[in-house]
Amino acid sequence: MMQTNMTVLRTISPQTARRLAVTKQHLARERPAPTPEGIYRVVSDIGCLQLDPLSTVSRSHTLVVFSRVGPYNIADIDNLIYRDRKLFEYWAHAASIVLTLDYPIHHLHMREYARTCDPWHVRIAQWIRENKSLRDRILREIKRNGPISSRALTEGGIAPKSWVSSGWTNDRNVSRMLDFLWMQGKIMVARRQGLNKFWDLSERVLPEWTPRDKWSEQEIVRRAAEKSLQALGVGTEHHIASHYISGRYPQLRERLAELEQAGKIERVRVGGKQEQYKGEFFVHTADLPLVEKLERGEFEGRTVLLSPFDNLVRDRVRNLQFWNFDYKIEIYTPQAKRKYGYYVLPILRNDRLIGRIDPRMDRATGVLNINAVYAEPDAPQDLKTARAVRDAIQELGEFLGAAKINYSARVPDGWSRALR
Repeated sequence: MMQTNMTVLRTISPQTARRLAVTKQHLARERPAPTPEGIYRVVSDIGCLQLDPLSTVSRSHTLVVFSRVGPYNIADIDNLIYRDRKLFEYWAHAASIVLTLDYPIHHLHMREYARTCDPWHVRIAQWIRENKSLRDRILREIKRNGPISSRALTEGGIAPKSWVSSGWTNDRNVSRMLDFLWMQGKIMVARRQGLNKFWDLSERVLPEWTPRDKWSEQEIVRRAAEKSLQALGVGTEHHIASHYISGRYPQLRERLAELEQAGKIERVRVGGKQEQYKGEFFVHTADLPLVEKLERGEFEGRTVLLSPFDNLVRDRVRNLQFWNFDYKIEIYTPQAKRKYGYYVLPILRNDRLIGRIDPRMDRATGVLNINAVYAEPDAPQDLKTARAVRDAIQELGEFLGAAKINYSARVPDGWSRALR
């Protein structure tokens, strides 16, 4: 535990904690505009957009933006990344879209990747050394012909020491080398055609105005911790460490103590008469006026659908603590053992997670199929709630360009009138 002083800690209610998280994630009533500027504001404030290849509904990063700004032109995200270069693809808590202005935060990971004593990094470094000729040839090809499609890069007659794994990466030597060069910051994704990446040298992808400061590890952890906490709204040391650049917060407790000493963050208690959240929580001092506003009851929420990889719900333990919402992605669960479905979207209503839907977009027919709608045990069953859920699904259909929405019979009884 961090050493405390005699100052009486501010106590906020669990409801305020939830509402603060929702507001800081741009999921409250007031939305950013569905414009490039609004999209950029969203990414700037929440830190990153996780990339995932599945498009059962739409790719995850596009859904995360949709949940915050409403229907928008997906080309605006691509332009921010591949034309304006205000964003770029890199590893945050997972493969993600991150801010170019945050390049110094990510640059430490690039500098240190495959250079630590961690067994995984030792294995990667050894494999790269053993396949130096493949590495050098790929870099030459990219330098000469980039941006070049990953599909156009082959082993070129070189007999590398194959990458061995028990998963899909086994023997995929070119793709593994590209991934490692990307993690080291040598190359970046310059553009895409669907899921096909076109690689180029990082110095040719990053704009001239990219900040190139080489911050110390301590400075990076301080800045990343601030960014993580402000995106969370309120969080414990564990919550902060699991968010944004998850797993890259060495000596976080010491850095949080420095931030607290500098007056940038403040410890708070989260609790009320009936609920008490365990753990030592922090709030950024810049958000204290918002905390006080929320404590006065000044909050307007909305009803919105969330990607399975949405920043608000990606921490499954926090979901249980804040929302009593047990959420697991069942993509890799055998169909017969799935409880809810393949690609299930949580339903956020105001400051509560009240249910989930199992959707699939049939692009050939233009039909958005809602295979099932589930309500949490404590979800309101009134007509107003049902209509709000229906409207959220209709807005998703508008975003996807669906000509029709088909509901199955699997809907909650209290919501069936509106959803059928």
